[in-house]
Amino acid sequence: MSARRPWAWPFVPIYVAVISMKSWMRRVGLLSTRRLRWPVVSVGAISAGGSGKTPVVIALAKLLKDRGWEVNVLSRGYRRKGSDMERVDLNAIDAAERYGDEPVVIAREAQVPVWVGSNRYECGQRAQDSADLAWHGLLLLDDGFQHRQLARTLDLVLVTSEDLQDSMLPAGNLREGLEALSRADAVIVREDEFEVAGKSAWELVRTGTPVWTVRRKLVFPAPKKTLGAGLRPLAFCGIARPESFQTMLLNEGCGVVKTLAFDDHHLYTMGDIDILLKQADEERATGFATTDKDAVKLTAEMRARLETVGPVMVVTLEVEFVNTYEVMRAVEARIT
Repeated sequence: MSARRPWAWPFVPIYVAVISMKSWMRRVGLLSTRRLRWPVVSVGAISAGGSGKTPVVIALAKLLKDRGWEVNVLSRGYRRKGSDMERVDLNAIDAAERYGDEPVVIAREAQVPVWVGSNRYECGQRAQDSADLAWHGLLLLDDGFQHRQLARTLDLVLVTSEDLQDSMLPAGNLREGLEALSRADAVIVREDEFEVAGKSAWELVRTGTPVWTVRRKLVFPAPKKTLGAGLRPLAFCGIARPESFQTMLLNEGCGVVKTLAFDDHHLYTMGDIDILLKQADEERATGFATTDKDAVKLTAEMRARLETVGPVMVVTLEVEFVNTYEVMRAVEARIT
C-alpha cells in the first residue's frame, strides 16, 4: 500500500469506521434509497479523481443516444460556485464556475442534457419531467458509486492499476476498499492496464461480473501540423493525474517543454496566466497545450493573453470500448 499523505495515517481508521457504519445502516434499512422512474446507469470509481470517469460517461452517452435513448446526465458539479439544482447552459458566460468543469465538458461533448445538484434524486425527477421521450429515457449518474441513496439499474465501476496500490482516504485516494467492487455490475479498465487491473478486478468482483476494457486516445484540434512545425508547447492542467497528460502528449510527438500542474478542478485567475506566461518565456515555449476540462475555465481575456506567445492547443481525451457490441448488449439487457 502506498500513501500520498503519510501524515494522515492516524485518521484512516476514523474514515473507515464512518463509511463502514454508513454501509451497515444502509443494509439494515436505517438509510433509505430512492428510486426514479427511468433506469439509472451509474459510472463511478473507488478512488477520488483521476480514474477517467468523464470520458466514459461521454462515450456511453453518445452510444446510448445513437441507439435512440433520451439520455440525461446527473452530476454533483464538484467545486462549482452555484448551489441551485440547474441544467447546464453552455451559453452561460461563467458556465464552468456555475456548473463545474466536468458537467460543462460532458454537455458540450455528448450533446445531452446535464443536470447538476447535490440531490441527484431531485435532478433525476427534473430530467424526467422535462423529457420529450419520457417512455425511452435514461439517466447516467456521474461519479455515482458511493451515492447509494439513489437506486441504480446498473453499477459500472472504473478501476486503475494505481487503485490496487493505493490507501484509504485521507492518507490515500481510495474512497472505499477494493472489496467494494463486489457491488459492481461491471468493471471498466484501460486496455493498457488490463494485465494488472483487469485480472485483479476479476478476483474481487462477483462471479460472472464482466470486465470491460476501454482504449484511450488524445484528440487534437485539426491536424497538429496546422499549429506550426516544431511547436514547443508549455503544457498546463488542473487534473488529478497530470503526469498522465504529459506522458500522452509526449507519446503523440508533442515537444512539451514543461508541464505546470494545478490542483484538480482548479479555477484559473489572471495571476495564474502571469505564471504561465513567465514560464513560457523562461522555457522559450512557442505555445500552450491544455485539456478541454481546463480550457472551459479560461476566459476570453485569459486566452487572448496566452495567445500572445502562440496557439493554445486544447486536447480532448476520448475513450472507446474495445468491444462496443458486447457492452451495449449487456447495458440494454439491464435497462429495458
